[in-house]
Amino acid sequence: MAERKVGWEPQGQHTLVGKEIQRLDGPVKASGQAKYANDTNPPGTLFAKLLTSPHAHAKLVMLNLDKAKAVKGVKAVIAMAEVGQEVRYEGWPIVAIAAERPEYAEDGLRAIEIKFEVLSHFVDEADLKGAEAADVTDAGEKVKLTKSLGTQKKGDVETALKEAKHVHKGFYGVNTITHMCLEPHGSHAAWDGDKLNVALSTQNVSGTAGQYVKPLGIDEASVSIKCDFIGGGFGSKFAVDEWDVACAKLAKETGKPVRLLLNRATEMQIAGNRPSAFAEVTVACDAEGKITAWDSHHWGTNGPKGGTVALTVTPYVFDPPNRTRTATGIITNCGPDRAWRAPNHPQACAYSQTAIDDLAAKAGMDSLSFFQKNLSLTNVPHIYGPELEIAAKLMDWKTKWHPRGQGGGNGPVKRGIGLALHTWGGGPHQSNVTIKVHPDGSVEVMMGSQDIGTGTRTCIAQVAADTFGLPLNAVKVSIGSNKFPKAGPSGGSTTIGGVTGPTRRTAQQALWKICDLAAAKYNVDGTSLSAKDGKLWSGDKEVCTWKQAASLVGPMALELQGGPVTEDEKLTDKQVGGVQMAEVAVDTETGVVRMVKMVAVQDIGLIVNRLLARSQVYGALIMGIAYSLVEERIMDNKTGRFINANLVDYKLPRIGDIGDLVVEFYEPEDQYKRGVIGLGEPPVIAPGAAISNAVANAIGVRVPVLPLTPKRVLDALKGARV
Repeated sequence: MAERKVGWEPQGQHTLVGKEIQRLDGPVKASGQAKYANDTNPPGTLFAKLLTSPHAHAKLVMLNLDKAKAVKGVKAVIAMAEVGQEVRYEGWPIVAIAAERPEYAEDGLRAIEIKFEVLSHFVDEADLKGAEAADVTDAGEKVKLTKSLGTQKKGDVETALKEAKHVHKGFYGVNTITHMCLEPHGSHAAWDGDKLNVALSTQNVSGTAGQYVKPLGIDEASVSIKCDFIGGGFGSKFAVDEWDVACAKLAKETGKPVRLLLNRATEMQIAGNRPSAFAEVTVACDAEGKITAWDSHHWGTNGPKGGTVALTVTPYVFDPPNRTRTATGIITNCGPDRAWRAPNHPQACAYSQTAIDDLAAKAGMDSLSFFQKNLSLTNVPHIYGPELEIAAKLMDWKTKWHPRGQGGGNGPVKRGIGLALHTWGGGPHQSNVTIKVHPDGSVEVMMGSQDIGTGTRTCIAQVAADTFGLPLNAVKVSIGSNKFPKAGPSGGSTTIGGVTGPTRRTAQQALWKICDLAAAKYNVDGTSLSAKDGKLWSGDKEVCTWKQAASLVGPMALELQGGPVTEDEKLTDKQVGGVQMAEVAVDTETGVVRMVKMVAVQDIGLIVNRLLARSQVYGALIMGIAYSLVEERIMDNKTGRFINANLVDYKLPRIGDIGDLVVEFYEPEDQYKRGVIGLGEPPVIAPGAAISNAVANAIGVRVPVLPLTPKRVLDALKGARV
């Protein structure tokens, strides 16, 4: 008998996996039928609003809620902060109010009597010396606003710098950005006796119910989480937040369902941001262009915690034989950070590979040749090498490249090209699944996962249908509830690997059971059977239809539970690499940078859905263009306020700002053996460095800090530091 092994078929042998298939939830999203937490509004729902701190740092000295409770339509008022407590950033929640109508809740907020003692603050994330000298107190005591995050050394940097042929020193930076979820954070809470039902905008359907237990004094089994659709998370929606708990408390107190979603300003102030990073870098190479030494000190802020980019990702991707790296965190009175796509990597890439590109220019080398010469210092040189060759052809690098500032156009508008490399883990998370094969041949797949926009439903259905040899519409996928088998949160680009592995293995095991039943019925070798086109086959011979085979399970469905795939049955891998190249046009009179073209060549492993995978890369490139050219949090040093916390002034690119996006997947012949690898985050890492390098190539000078706004471009042309 042939041995049965869990796994994927070689490339080209799948009927649905690897194909371009429209997402199953596309029609309901496009038509407006998809219901988000933001859309949950059953009859009787009360609307909740928050009163938040207008100050960056203050002590709450008086809070009177009596007048607010008496306002028409107000049903409940709860304090989220105590008198005497210090608030440490603008947007800090103070009071939550639930009312019959949103405007009644607003009236209630205005009726609150509140007083603050305003305290000194510090919000300048780039000013390391200013942070060291700042006179700021916490709980009445003067505090130090800088935190040493360590120094790591390898080799002999001092000697390597002395012996180097070329040495470059530079300053680089990337500002804080927010998550800017289209659907704000929040929830709809309703009690049914002692049971709590929550429509939660979350990336963690299976893992959030337990977070209500301690603050509400209930057991986890009494909490139901529902999230059919989510309007963006990007790493900021893993947890139940204090406003979600307040929503549940308001619902309990009033006996009515309550809906509480953050307004846009509060969403941007406190619901998550990506930390800043600024760096002083010295990097050196020998006469042949091999990098021999790296010395850097980077700093930045993630808010009150005083963190910045992790030390271990510097210099990004490249690891020279002699290296010193130091990091300092700055404590600021700014909203806290949360995981933002590929945490640490975009910032580290932006200040590392710009410095390396500057070294290439100092050595008089083509950037592409310089990067290729140093691939032996990277983590996956066997991936970057072929990808660089593919990207260079797609960009027509040999034709377009020119030495810095030498070429690119005769008028004020100059063109340039640049490149950058990135890596990511992207292994699977832990997920369980239940698969039912009904006697009529229909299939159900149930999993407590979530679809954050990547097409999770579609990919699960593809894998199950492909395994059973069925059309996509023969499989029903149920996700989005914590009552389904537990699945991991959607973070770290782990979801598609995490859900497809258990689905594939469990579906194969179910198929084998049905094949054994059919083998006994039709007197054939069960291990010779395969499923395709709605039938079971023994070699080229049709044995029976799928419905005939499924009917052999008896009157009850065949039901199998599956868990995470073991190492012996590994259906997913990790550690990918990608290459990006950017072409820009820079107006040296206005400072405006216009995207012309972005090329992304991405390693991905086994592709489940080629259309959705390409869409993920497009989205990542657009996010990268955003933080490279326009997107940043702007804090007012005098008042401590986030002054562009709105959809008008927080700049994001429009469709005309994107340019031509070219996506190519790097797929060696044995990619299927590596299995499914995460994709969402990797391609968002390199755009900052690639675009910055392209601008430097165009105008001949480095614009050191992202985003590359017109003012920063003009300042760089004038010789200013930022």
